[in-house]
Amino acid sequence: MRDGFVKVAAATPRVTVADPQENRIQIWRLLQAAVRKGAKIVVFPELAMTGYTCGDLFGQKLLLDRAYDELMELAAGTAGMDAIVFVGTPWLERGKLYNCMAVLSDGELLGLIPKRYIPNFGEFYEKRYFEPGNEETFDIELMVDEEPDPEDDEDDDFEDEGVAWTDVPFGTNLLFKCEEYPDLVIGGEICEDLWSPNPPSTAHARAGATILVNASASNEAVGKAEYRRTLVSGQSGRLHAAYIYASAGYGESTTDLVFGGHDLIAENGTLLAESERFQEETILYADIDVDKLMAERQKNTTFEMISQDAYEYVPFHLAVTDTELEKQFPRMPFVPADTALRDERCQEILMIQAMGLVKRLEHTHSKRAVIGISGGLDSTLALLVTVKAFDILKLPREGIMAVTMPCFGTTDRTYQNACRMAKSTGAELREVPIRDAVRVHFADIGQDENKHDVTYENAQARERTQVLMDIANQIGGMVIGTGDMSELALGWATYNGDHMSMYGVNGGVPKTLVRHLVRYYADTCGDADLSATLRDVLDTPVSPELLPPEDGVISQKTEDLVGPYELHDFFLYYMLRYGFPPRKIFRMALAAFEGEYAPEVIHKWLGTFYRRFFSQQFKRSCLPDGPKVGSAAVSPRGDLRMPSDASARLWLSQIEGLL
Repeated sequence: MRDGFVKVAAATPRVTVADPQENRIQIWRLLQAAVRKGAKIVVFPELAMTGYTCGDLFGQKLLLDRAYDELMELAAGTAGMDAIVFVGTPWLERGKLYNCMAVLSDGELLGLIPKRYIPNFGEFYEKRYFEPGNEETFDIELMVDEEPDPEDDEDDDFEDEGVAWTDVPFGTNLLFKCEEYPDLVIGGEICEDLWSPNPPSTAHARAGATILVNASASNEAVGKAEYRRTLVSGQSGRLHAAYIYASAGYGESTTDLVFGGHDLIAENGTLLAESERFQEETILYADIDVDKLMAERQKNTTFEMISQDAYEYVPFHLAVTDTELEKQFPRMPFVPADTALRDERCQEILMIQAMGLVKRLEHTHSKRAVIGISGGLDSTLALLVTVKAFDILKLPREGIMAVTMPCFGTTDRTYQNACRMAKSTGAELREVPIRDAVRVHFADIGQDENKHDVTYENAQARERTQVLMDIANQIGGMVIGTGDMSELALGWATYNGDHMSMYGVNGGVPKTLVRHLVRYYADTCGDADLSATLRDVLDTPVSPELLPPEDGVISQKTEDLVGPYELHDFFLYYMLRYGFPPRKIFRMALAAFEGEYAPEVIHKWLGTFYRRFFSQQFKRSCLPDGPKVGSAAVSPRGDLRMPSDASARLWLSQIEGLL
């Protein structure tokens, strides 16, 4: 549970219809296996103690009494077990039979959640047997065994020796709250409850439940499995919650129906795990990130909490330990792992960027655009986006002026790529060497050209921006910004140099995604010459090319100076999107980049990331306009309203203690 990670399990045992003792044995066996695996929350199917398909046998007192006895035996077995367990069982109360989910932990029956919506259609005639539960919560008195107290010599007319009474809450409005981790709150519903127009889980989540569990007996029919997936993942997404769904399977009566044991675990709209159906038994595991769910709720102002007065919160205990993570953290969280989805996403992002520029060109009545092209990734993407925008507006591509400005660090490779791209896209190419202008500036301010310091570098970047702005004035055009979101996060931009433009099309795109967008364009453009040029750009090291090359080859590699962009984008995503602390991000990065970066390397660049992120906010506070394309951005007008002089001490102190 440390760092918000909780391992959960959905388990479907083989059942024997109307044999609670055998079912308890099978449930216990799977429960032990789940706990050995580290699961803290374990969910079993609807009416698992008896089998869902008992029919009119639910009217037999012998079956109900034995189900009760076996449930108490199962509860007693959880003593000392570091888990909370949800299992379906019939429960006779006040002359009515309820389809319930029993909640067990540390040797006790903590509560009983009755099914709220009872189906009575098709093959389901549950109302023949079961009473629907409601929001009224009351206590049931249960007699439990108790060790006699040798110091208690007083006679008690109301209790037999060794026997005591305990109150067990009963009702649909029960939530189970972990004392050691208050954000871990569990709400439950049963099968049809989820399929109803107003699932109880909706109110549970709005009352504070972060994990929702469902003991189900959903039969198989053509197309039904996909609908279940949609229900479970959709409900978890709407409620910013985790959803654990355990369904009845092998051993249920097949008189009219077949049950496939379709278990599902979803988190915030994403299906984390799904069982293979039609197995004799299954245990499904997933690692839930409760901190992530809470961060989503905190950001989403439409997720409104409701009064908690109608709910009873039942405490339970779990040890705070490190969860052995099986959860996969993608190395590039901004980039979809699935190839088909990635291509679809790239197409969508390019369109978002282009449409943002289309609106700005229309609004300013601009028929021309000016882009500084270096032969690097960012300026390449900006040119491709501008071409797309001009095509949408049916403007001639010759209206795009691609300006190359060679100086001290320019290599022949990047220069030739810049020229070839301009030609392939149909843009007008203009070359403006800036060496002489920069040297005049050096003379004006007394800068030694042989001193390759920050002044040497930034003077070139600012000269290039001045050239672009003045050319834009000459031709009545708009300067298109090329800098990406990763550079902005690190402050890897010259203030009032490449930092500035009239519209920044790449400002919402992180570096790892820039690379995939350019590759997607190379794969789909249908122009062999342009595709070949784009692929060479992709193979070129990322560099601002502000220092002289060595033997004609780039000498200044950005990732050697500030660290690998795949690491920085990983840090940025989880820090910005969810507000995770460095300790948690470091732990996740160790898992994601195991075998690629040593822990001390990840630790080093994590410190670099936070130092630069805090110290460079002043550059982000005055960004030019540009489109947001994903779930995270650094615009001061949207996602990141951060003071430019905030202290990084808290974050850096935590990083220091990680190794």
